[in-house]
Amino acid sequence: MLPPVRLWTWGIVLLFAFGQPSARDLDQDQALRLRQEGVIQPLEQLVQNALGRYPGARLLEVELEEEHGIYVYEVELLTASGVVRELELDARDGRLLEDEEDD
Repeated sequence: MLPPVRLWTWGIVLLFAFGQPSARDLDQDQALRLRQEGVIQPLEQLVQNALGRYPGARLLEVELEEEHGIYVYEVELLTASGVVRELELDARDGRLLEDEEDD
């Protein structure tokens, strides 16, 4: 059995590791409000930029999330060669945060 101090320390570690969600999905009403307030860019503009990275790609899915205080569009594309790509874009300025092949 672990001493009480060690148990308390592990409790704190687990709280920080699992107690706080790293991302929060936003619904369409929240997204509309953020767009109207000028906090995020129009989805259509960012999707077109994402599709431009992969000519001939098709849009599969888009989600707006808040990750660590940053609004992020997760855009899933099917490329012309049949590869699924997941791009993360900063919803405020459209900056590409991540681009990876989705398994």
